[in-house]
Amino acid sequence: MNNIKISVLMPVYNANKYIKAAVDSILKQTFTDFEFIIINDGSTDGTLEILENYAKKDKRIRLISRENKGLVTTLNEGVALAKFPLIARMDADDIALPNRFREQIDFLKEHNEVVALGGSFIIIDDKSRELHLLMPPLDNESIQINGLKGHCPINHPTAMIRTDSIRNVGGYRDEFYPSEDLDLWLRLGEIGKLVNLENAVIKYRFLSNSISGRMSTQQNNAARAAVEAAWKRRGIVNGIFESTGEWRAGESKISQHVFLIKFGWWAFNYRNKSASIVYGLKAIQLLPLNKEGWRLLYCGLFKRP
Repeated sequence: MNNIKISVLMPVYNANKYIKAAVDSILKQTFTDFEFIIINDGSTDGTLEILENYAKKDKRIRLISRENKGLVTTLNEGVALAKFPLIARMDADDIALPNRFREQIDFLKEHNEVVALGGSFIIIDDKSRELHLLMPPLDNESIQINGLKGHCPINHPTAMIRTDSIRNVGGYRDEFYPSEDLDLWLRLGEIGKLVNLENAVIKYRFLSNSISGRMSTQQNNAARAAVEAAWKRRGIVNGIFESTGEWRAGESKISQHVFLIKFGWWAFNYRNKSASIVYGLKAIQLLPLNKEGWRLLYCGLFKRP
């Protein structure tokens, strides 16, 4: 693996608002020897035109565009197209940190037993404001324990996966959508080790209208099904499934207020006081009689993190 090359896989659907930042973050990586497989899954918002311009300028980009077939089919198409021994996942609304590929490749060179490697990530909002550093479980044992309880232990767009390994376990499975990533980690964890880097590798855009935001109930049910299938494969009799609860804001004002407050305190403790003030004001506008918004705003204006 001294002269390793990687395949970067990014499915895209109607991402014109963020696609340029995502593509630029890959093209500007400190590690440059890769193919960039971008599959446009039937976008209708001008995304394709943006991608075509990038493909004309950079020969590393392999752009495929066709009618909408859904995320799982698109991911498996990308896995089948990959030419190189490592696949780096990327989402069309996130931002890869410049040294991501180099750090992950260096780790995988030294740890042949690791079949999938993720990392910590910085949560950003729709305006790219940095809110929080989230560190997932780092070692294989902790990752396996969390996965078997239903918590997705590797954030999908942070992952670098051995191509042979993902093909050997059968790729992504549509019956576990939208928890297809959890199902994949559980199966990969049965043929090798799973690890997360302590360093942040991406900026992960936290959007309320994302798949996981709109389909939280379906995602929870799919996660349970994936976990129960893993218990059966591994001979686990008394497994415990833990619902992840609301990961994104719901439609009610109360739910939205809870998440505005959560984002605001994340930002405040991340020393991004300007963002905490923004979220305090949003919370007050939504529920002006709720004291939590006023408390957040006061701390953002007058307190030190």
